[in-house]
Amino acid sequence: MLIHTNEKPHRCNVCEKNFTQIKTLHRHMLTHTNEKPHRCDICGKRFRHGDDLKHHMLCHTDEKPYRCDVCEKGFKQGAGLKAHMLTHTRDKPHRCNVCEKRFARFGYLKKHMLVHSNEKPHQCNVCKNKFLQRDSLKLHMLIHTNKKPHRCDTCEKRFTRSGDLKTHMLIHTNEKPCFCVVCGERFRQRGTLKRHMLTHTGEKHH
Repeated sequence: MLIHTNEKPHRCNVCEKNFTQIKTLHRHMLTHTNEKPHRCDICGKRFRHGDDLKHHMLCHTDEKPYRCDVCEKGFKQGAGLKAHMLTHTRDKPHRCNVCEKRFARFGYLKKHMLVHSNEKPHQCNVCKNKFLQRDSLKLHMLIHTNKKPHRCDTCEKRFTRSGDLKTHMLIHTNEKPCFCVVCGERFRQRGTLKRHMLTHTGEKHH
């Protein structure tokens, strides 16, 4: 017969935290030694726990074992599924204490807070420009490397940013998604529409 108790007989001799099972204590001790015995054979990244390595290995495969019950979208990790579920519930539990804007994930709130602090923690090591987000810095670095990873399949012209490629593709499709609400004239780019609107307001574009 299994008896449930609150007894935690196994104590960490570093921080004196108590654990119910000896194997849980052993896992905890790795946080103090910084030992990472589990290594990925593909990329060499190391992990403290076998479960962490198991989850990491999904990055090297197309396997997505965590599936959404609502839309059946698959995810590699449970954390990704948990964050995705917020899109169905519209729940935004993380609130900015400055402007009260709400976010579905804590990571989004953390990035948002940089707007209020005016902090730009990501700096380019070439020109020293600073950016709020790592992705912005990563995109900026393409300027220095002259890399243009986004290629048009029609004319093979290359672009630094995916957004520039998307705008370029409108030339081939002849789409003009931006339209003037006053006269109905259509434009490929929002900037062109914005300049056009000045002809209706009488303002001069500088």
